[in-house]
Amino acid sequence: MGWRRAASVLLSRISFASKSPIPIPFANSRPPRFLYSSNPVFRFQCLRPFSPVASTISFTANQFESEFDHSYDFEAEEADEIGKIPIKAYFLCTSINLKNMQSENLSNVVPPTSRSSNYIALRYTDFPPETSDVRVKGENTSCYRYMVVFQYGSAVLFNIEDHEVESYLDLVRRHASGLLPEIKKDDYAVKEKPYLVEDMQGGPDYIVLKSLDTDGVRIIGSVLGQSIALDYFVSQVDSLVEEFADINRKMEKTGTFTMDKKKLLQLVGKANSNLADVILKVGLFERSEIAWRDAKYAQIYEYLREEYEVTQRFGNLDFKLKFVEHNIHFLQEVLQNRKSDLLEWCIIGLLSIENIISLYEIVKDSTPVQL
Repeated sequence: MGWRRAASVLLSRISFASKSPIPIPFANSRPPRFLYSSNPVFRFQCLRPFSPVASTISFTANQFESEFDHSYDFEAEEADEIGKIPIKAYFLCTSINLKNMQSENLSNVVPPTSRSSNYIALRYTDFPPETSDVRVKGENTSCYRYMVVFQYGSAVLFNIEDHEVESYLDLVRRHASGLLPEIKKDDYAVKEKPYLVEDMQGGPDYIVLKSLDTDGVRIIGSVLGQSIALDYFVSQVDSLVEEFADINRKMEKTGTFTMDKKKLLQLVGKANSNLADVILKVGLFERSEIAWRDAKYAQIYEYLREEYEVTQRFGNLDFKLKFVEHNIHFLQEVLQNRKSDLLEWCIIGLLSIENIISLYEIVKDSTPVQL
């Protein structure tokens, strides 16, 4: 392929030279230093004089092919960067008051297209001068940045630079409760290719779409928000598993454990609340209405859930919770047995006291009274 391009360039230049001869420069003087360039392609393409008579020129097709390939690779990489929209998902708290946040940002709220009430989508157009030229295209030619905020504590930012993230997260923190000491984060990207044959195409850490509209923002935001929230709940359950593992190791060494009933009940409450939050608040198994309406968004939804292994990760979470539940039942039985043993000893003590009193009365009654 490269030698054909090279031959075409060569023939076109020879043809042009035959129509209008070009005098050979530097006939009586020393050629400039740039003619001694070590790149034969550069000397051939840019500086070699042509005459009406074809002359022998030494070049290799591999050199031209290499030059063309490098230029095409660079152009492809540049095109990919131009069509790339960065996405950042954060889990920063356990609850967000969406009603207050919506009332405070009415001018930026995107009208909902479904009955779901566990999130709001905000659209911003006030770009600072230093913001990149890559924008999310909506239903018109305007360019936007989006933030999708979920009631359970996730926020997904579209087309927002790293140095601008904190200003957007501060908007969320004003209406958040249960702020986490350490924010969880995940990165993703969307590449827009208007001439894509399929509706979507997957890639490593990105998805390729013909265009990204507001429903696409909602679908992608919902999966990324659930995924980053699931990371948090998995870390919480991992801490429970580690705590019970320590208890089991101590029991292995000492044959007993010193946990009181209040601490055990706290662990029970934590495990149950984590499972309830994943199923009810995060809505991990609730189907998106947008995906129900349009097969294109259903394909994106299913691809992202598979890409992030949402179902498999919940299966691992459920398995760990069953381990915790098994340990809780075991420890509850041990505590119950302790309580039963204590009650039994109390009953034995009371019966012993009663017997002693009865013996004392018998002895007292049997002793004759001396006059």
